[in-house]
Amino acid sequence: MEKEEQLFRKRIQELAENAYSRDIPLHTDFLTLAEQTVFQNMSATLPPVKFVLSGGFPMSERKVLCFLASYEEELYAPPFVCLKIVPANRRFAEELTHRDYLGAIMNLGIERAMIGDIVLQDGNAWAFVMEKMSRYLAENLTMIRHTSVVTEITADFSELPEPEMEEISGTVSSVRLDSVIALCGRLSRTRAASYIEDEKVSVNGAVCTNVSLNLRGGEILSIRGIGKFRFGEPGNLTKKGRTSVVVYRYK
Repeated sequence: MEKEEQLFRKRIQELAENAYSRDIPLHTDFLTLAEQTVFQNMSATLPPVKFVLSGGFPMSERKVLCFLASYEEELYAPPFVCLKIVPANRRFAEELTHRDYLGAIMNLGIERAMIGDIVLQDGNAWAFVMEKMSRYLAENLTMIRHTSVVTEITADFSELPEPEMEEISGTVSSVRLDSVIALCGRLSRTRAASYIEDEKVSVNGAVCTNVSLNLRGGEILSIRGIGKFRFGEPGNLTKKGRTSVVVYRYK
């Protein structure tokens, strides 16, 4: 186990113990997919405290781990908010990317763990950030590259678009990683196995070299040089004994 993961496990253990013993709500900053996986694997060893993983919307990837007090039934007040970022003048606005928005926020001295998902659509952006940073960002995030922007804190997520995805359906002999990667990348199974063994495939943010890993559904798969995908729930068996599956490619 790497030192970084050991420190993360220790931090989560201490947070859970404090929340349980003091009966108070506590939370992390935004966790990566890999960190969420580590937490899920160790959750059974933690004190019996309620928790919620939330990133602001159903398809969010980066999420905050919130331990609840015994008197809380759900997460009523998330420790993060959403910023809506729009061009000050659309006529002169550039076509901005996710990297442009993330870079502009981090250039204001904001650590990556303070920033959740950033969703783009039609020249607008919605960025989830820890609440303690939100007012500073609303006042100081005024320029993305050469485009002047207006940043405001919003509680209305109704306009928040879902990430655009391309649906890919097919059948696989099993829901092993190599079979699903072959479908995602339209590769032969041998070629897919080669990608996995060469450390070009990540599952939920962590490099995976196990070609026979069985997927359960909902995993985020990244294939270097090909793209990022979300694996749907395994479907029914066909008459030939193959499993119907759907994967969604992020555009």
